[in-house]
Amino acid sequence: MKEIVRLFPEHLQPLLKKGVDWSTVQEMRIRVNRKVEMLDRIGHRMLGEHVMQPSDLSYMLNQISEFSLYRFKDELREGFITVEGGHRVGLAGKANTVNDQVDTLKHISFMNIRVARSSSSQAEQLVPYLYENGKWLTSLIIGPPHSGKTTLLRGLASIIGSDFHLHPASKVALVDERSELAASLRGVPQLDVGERTDVMDACPKAEGMMMMIRSMSPDVLIVDEIGGTRDAEAIREAMLTGVDVMCSIHGDSLETLKKRPSAQSLVSEGVFERFIVLDRMRPHVPGRAVVYRNDGRVLAECERGERDAMDRSGHRVDRHHVGRF
Repeated sequence: MKEIVRLFPEHLQPLLKKGVDWSTVQEMRIRVNRKVEMLDRIGHRMLGEHVMQPSDLSYMLNQISEFSLYRFKDELREGFITVEGGHRVGLAGKANTVNDQVDTLKHISFMNIRVARSSSSQAEQLVPYLYENGKWLTSLIIGPPHSGKTTLLRGLASIIGSDFHLHPASKVALVDERSELAASLRGVPQLDVGERTDVMDACPKAEGMMMMIRSMSPDVLIVDEIGGTRDAEAIREAMLTGVDVMCSIHGDSLETLKKRPSAQSLVSEGVFERFIVLDRMRPHVPGRAVVYRNDGRVLAECERGERDAMDRSGHRVDRHHVGRF
């Protein structure tokens, strides 16, 4: 994780190189007048004894912005900057507003480095339930924050857009409004999203979906965290053009999803052929993923933890797929 280590002042870099197991790190939190906090799959701990000074955060901010915060004005308005390697640095401090809208951030005193990883292992477990008769099934991933929705979508993009032992590569259009799926840096994806995947970065979802359909003629459209009625209408339009859609939404069950006006209409119209419900990942507690048909029948349940097991319910593509999800 040299891309992250280089962001820190030189006096902290030896600790980060020797005292951190980067294979497990999820977040690094930096706060003025406090120690560096590290979060991994086990929990959180403070790293070393050094208390971060304003000069330390100033150094890191220069490294993150390449000594030009002005060039990242749009990113600051959103509250994060994507750095080399696809890692996203969240920022907080004093918001400067114009006409009740955030114009920029100043006096930045808090940072959250979210470690990005390319992984398709989670998505591989779901392929038998999302691909039938040479076609990807339009699917909706449902889960609360920190449940792995974005990681799963990224893995699906990589699998769908690359040759795989169960299917050939398809043309994928990925609309990445928050630069989380592909983590593009200057337009170039930093994470593996597939060999035949085209990315529209930092574009509002509804507009991005229509632009990609018109310009890139995709087979599959992938978009993260749909919300309002405009997103729902764009998904309908995509379906009418024959494009299959993979997307995600905040929620904790099919029942609560149906209470959201924008999602309720899509569900009642039978737009989605599959639903994948994820629960929040917690330290020491295995997560779970449940795959549903559009009629509510459970096709598979998967425990996401150290010892994972798949429980299938007689679906006709029942085959041996065991692994970590």
